[in-house]
Amino acid sequence: MARSRGSHYSALRRVARVANSGFGLRKTCNAIAKSTARAMQANGCRILSLNARREYLITVGTYGLSDVYLKKGALDARKSLPDILEGKEVFIEDATKDERVQHPQVALAQGVASILGVPILGKGEAIGEIRIYTREPRRFSEADRSFLLSVANVCAVMFERAELQQLLELGYRASERRRKASRASPLPVTTLRPTVFAHPSEEDFAKVLDFYCIEWLYEPRSFPLKWEGDKIAEMFTPDFYLPELDIYVELTTLKQSLITEKNRKLRQLRELYPDVNVRLLTKTDFTKLLAKYGYGPLGEAKVEGVDRVLYSHAQIQRRVKALAGRISRDYAGERLVLIGVLKGVLCFMADLMQHLSLPVTVDFMAISHYGGDGQVVKITRDLDSTITGQHVLMVEDIVDTGMTLNYLLGHLSAHTPASLRVCTLLDKRARRLINVPLDYVGFEVPDEFVVGYGLDYKGEYRNLPFIGILRPELIKDEEPA
Repeated sequence: MARSRGSHYSALRRVARVANSGFGLRKTCNAIAKSTARAMQANGCRILSLNARREYLITVGTYGLSDVYLKKGALDARKSLPDILEGKEVFIEDATKDERVQHPQVALAQGVASILGVPILGKGEAIGEIRIYTREPRRFSEADRSFLLSVANVCAVMFERAELQQLLELGYRASERRRKASRASPLPVTTLRPTVFAHPSEEDFAKVLDFYCIEWLYEPRSFPLKWEGDKIAEMFTPDFYLPELDIYVELTTLKQSLITEKNRKLRQLRELYPDVNVRLLTKTDFTKLLAKYGYGPLGEAKVEGVDRVLYSHAQIQRRVKALAGRISRDYAGERLVLIGVLKGVLCFMADLMQHLSLPVTVDFMAISHYGGDGQVVKITRDLDSTITGQHVLMVEDIVDTGMTLNYLLGHLSAHTPASLRVCTLLDKRARRLINVPLDYVGFEVPDEFVVGYGLDYKGEYRNLPFIGILRPELIKDEEPA
């Protein structure tokens, strides 16, 4: 035991030195994985970070594991040792039979027996994991577990430092309009992606996916195509996996010899793995693919003037469904009147009501602003039906200063409804002048001009399937709502 503790102590000193070396994240994590595995007399070690949506685990450091094992597929955080996400330590004595292992058949083929995993915690929640692998069944000592938790604490500091560095770089590159001292916008959520792309076209594709907020994994899985006895003789590794669309994407140039060879491999892959959706794309092809799934469309005409996408169509739909679930539970057994103000709320209202599991009626109002500062509200279209004694939910696309909403709530309250609450897709809290009550909020947005999903600028952009930030040079004399 004393010898084990001495080995752990020496390894922890090496880990600390490497963590402060100034190397890149991947190189640092690889070195830490090596020191950790050797100190614990294990066959392999893997350091993983959790993506921004807490759905997938991304390898940022590894030692002693085969390429086949590492590229067996995207690790679903809810299926691969899921208890670690709850901040728990997980021990798997037999990885080939335990239901908590996502790919037990690969563990069997690669000779992985036991696994010990602990969370990497940041601000009280799991931001990643570190796992130890052995070829022989093994029970780890208390000293082993304590050591691995100490290494995880070092990794947590590294992850947060790398995240901060990304944010600082983003801030450095940002234009002056995004650095307003008096009302700074929240810093964007970033994902640790220590990726070096093999070709510039891959980096271009990743930038397109990032613009549309489409989650992607780079080379997450290798598919064996040929075998020589028990050994794999040929594999195919698609460039990207898009989890939301469940598509593997292999990019190619227009060079015919490359296209011919990749098409051969794709035919083999589809024969061997008929359930796998994989596409071979040129640059033109992937703009068409994005258009097919509502991200696009062809060319840049539809998104001209949009600086960046703030929330993708998939993100919006997930959030709308979650809001509808809360509302359905809160009003269970009641009838509900949804009231919206034309025209910006149309998309949100239409999607929200589809997911409500209770009887609803819908009514609309229309307003205009006038006066020197544009803050005097006039109702140009009032309700068609009475709301006296009924449960009313005011549905808003965005709440800005709160002045218009405050006026409308006063107007609706005068009709003595049984209850009156507010559901808004977007809350621009940085602009608030009147503290109006918001019962259901989709997203809090920065102090930027947003368009899409019903929100317009001079009548345009309402039909965008996402919510984006408009380039500031296009905005002139806009009045707050």
